Amino acid sequence: MQFKGRTVAAYIALTIVATVLLTLMVVDRSLLQELSSRAGLVTAQGDQVITEKLTQEELTKLNTVLSLIETKYYKPVDREQVVSGALNGMMGVLEDPYSVYMEHDAAEHFSESIEGSFTGIGAEVSMENGQVIVVSAIKDSPAERAGLLPKDIILSVNGERLDGLQLSEAVAKVRGPKGSKAELQIQRGQRAQPIQVTVVRDEIDVETVFSEMLPGGIGKIEIRQFAMNTGDRFGEELATLEEQGMKGLIIDVRNNPGGVLPVVVSVTEPFIRSGEPIVQIEDRNGDREQTVSKGAGKPYPLVVLTNKGSASASEVLAGALSERADATIVGETTFGKGTVQVSYNKVMSDGSLVKMTIAKWLTPDGNWINETGIEPDVEVLPPDFFNAPRLSKEQTLKRDMLGEEVRSAQLMLSGLGYSTGRKDGYYSEETAKAVAAFQQSVSLPASGEMDQATAERLEEKLIEWIRDDSNDNQLKAAVEELQKKLDASS
Repeated sequence: MQFKGRTVAAYIALTIVATVLLTLMVVDRSLLQELSSRAGLVTAQGDQVITEKLTQEELTKLNTVLSLIETKYYKPVDREQVVSGALNGMMGVLEDPYSVYMEHDAAEHFSESIEGSFTGIGAEVSMENGQVIVVSAIKDSPAERAGLLPKDIILSVNGERLDGLQLSEAVAKVRGPKGSKAELQIQRGQRAQPIQVTVVRDEIDVETVFSEMLPGGIGKIEIRQFAMNTGDRFGEELATLEEQGMKGLIIDVRNNPGGVLPVVVSVTEPFIRSGEPIVQIEDRNGDREQTVSKGAGKPYPLVVLTNKGSASASEVLAGALSERADATIVGETTFGKGTVQVSYNKVMSDGSLVKMTIAKWLTPDGNWINETGIEPDVEVLPPDFFNAPRLSKEQTLKRDMLGEEVRSAQLMLSGLGYSTGRKDGYYSEETAKAVAAFQQSVSLPASGEMDQATAERLEEKLIEWIRDDSNDNQLKAAVEELQKKLDASS
C-alpha cells in the first residue's frame, strides 16, 4: 500500500515492476497529513519533509568517510554512486522488502503513467532477504506465458547474477526492447536445482477490467490491477451487467498484485452498506484510521476468486467483501501483503525517490494478513502443470533422460490428457508413447522425442487449454458457489 505525491501506482510494465505494486495510495488528504505527522514528518503542498536532521557528529562522520573514499581509495570513484550506496544502506538496514531508495532513472520508471501499453516482461517483483521474488505476472504477458509463478526467486538474468544488487539494479537487468530475450535462472519452491526460463519481451496490455455474462445470469468481472482508471471501468462494466439482469457476481482478482487504495475503495464501496468499514490503517503507535463505506450494498450474492498472486489491494477487496458483504472466497490463499508505504518523490531534489513502510493495513474486523494471506472459503488448487517451468527447447528430450524439463513435459502432456505413466522427470517408454501420440495429433512426425517443434506445439496447445474457461476449475467452483447462494435465496 502506498501514498504518493504524484498519483501513479501500477505495474511498470516496461520492465519488472520495481518493488511493490503491492502499493496503495492513502484514503484522503487529511489521513496522509495525519500519518505523516505521526511519522515525524510535515507536509508542504502535499509533500513530506524530514524534520529530524543529522547531528553535527553524525554529519562529520559521514563527511569524513566520504572524504577518505575520494582521497585515499586506491582508484577513483563516482561520488554519486557512493552517496547512493549510503542511501541504499540506510534503507537496507530496515530489512523491509517494501522500503527502498531509487535513483532518478528507477524513480522515473516507477512513476511512469499506467495508461497505455509498455514493453517488458509483465511481472512484478519485490526484494526479500536480498533475493528478487516474483509477486505475480500480468495475465497474457510474456512472464505468464513463460511460466513465471508467484514466489519464484530470480537468481540471474542472461547469466548475470542478481544477488548483492539493489532491486532497482536487478530490475534494470531485466529491461530490454521488444523481441529481445531474458534468460532467467529461477529457484522454485524446495527444488534442489534451479530452472531456466526464457522470456521474450513484448508490449504489455494494461487494460485492467474485463467482464462477461455467464449462463444463468451470473456476471463475472476480472480486475487485473487497481490502476487509476480501474474504478471507472469497473463501474461501467458493473452497470452493463446489472442492466442485462445479472443475478449474482464473481469478481476475479487472481494474479492481481494491487494498486491504488482509493480505487479499490471505489470498487468495493457499492457492495458494503454505509457506515461499515472497508479497510483500517494502523500506525506505529497502534492508532487506527478507518475508511468507511458510503455505499448502499447490493441485493445479489458475491464470490471473489483469488490465488497466491492476489496481493495488497486485491486482499483489501477480498477481506472487505468477505467480512462486510457476505462474499464467498474461492481459489487459493492470497499473497499476504499487509503494509503501507509512502513514496517521497518531490522532496528529493534530484528526481530520486524514497519509498518507506509507515503503517499496516487491516481488514474491517482488524485482521492483519501480512505474510499469511486470506484463506479461501472454498479451496481449489490449479492443475499440477501450473507449477511446472516451461520448456527451454534448447535440447531434444528422449528416452532415459532425467531432469526438471522432462518432468515439465510429463505434467504438460498429462494435463492435456496424454498419460505419461509417471511425473518424476524420468523419460520412460510410456512417456515416449505419450509424446508420439501428441505428435500425431498435431501432424508432427511421431518420433516419441520432445524436439523443439514438439515443445512449441505442446505449449501452444497448453495455452489454448488454459484460455478455455471450460477448463478453469476455480471459475467452475466459483459459479457453483454462486449458484448455491442463488438457490438458497429463491
